[in-house]
Amino acid sequence: MLMCTGPRCTENGQQAEAMFKQLGQAIDACDGLKVKRTRSHCFAVCKEGPIMVVYPEGVWYRKVDASAVQRIVSEHLQGGAPVEPLIFHRLGSGDVCNESTP
Repeated sequence: MLMCTGPRCTENGQQAEAMFKQLGQAIDACDGLKVKRTRSHCFAVCKEGPIMVVYPEGVWYRKVDASAVQRIVSEHLQGGAPVEPLIFHRLGSGDVCNESTP
């Protein structure tokens, strides 16, 4: 998982940093869940932050708050089902040209 903790996502990055810490706590609370979280400085979608990206699926979540962290960890990371209402981008949707595109 990647999470933007840069200063432009939220006021001085404080909310993003708090969500990053909460994410770590939520992951650690799940016995057997093996997920690596990493800070990113900027995803260039600042007004939608905090931003979290789950790979290898390439699912981008926006406006991640405490409730979203819990849902993403339990539903997506543990349960394998992305949290559809929080998604604003998926790898391969709008960013990959098909072979017929010039």
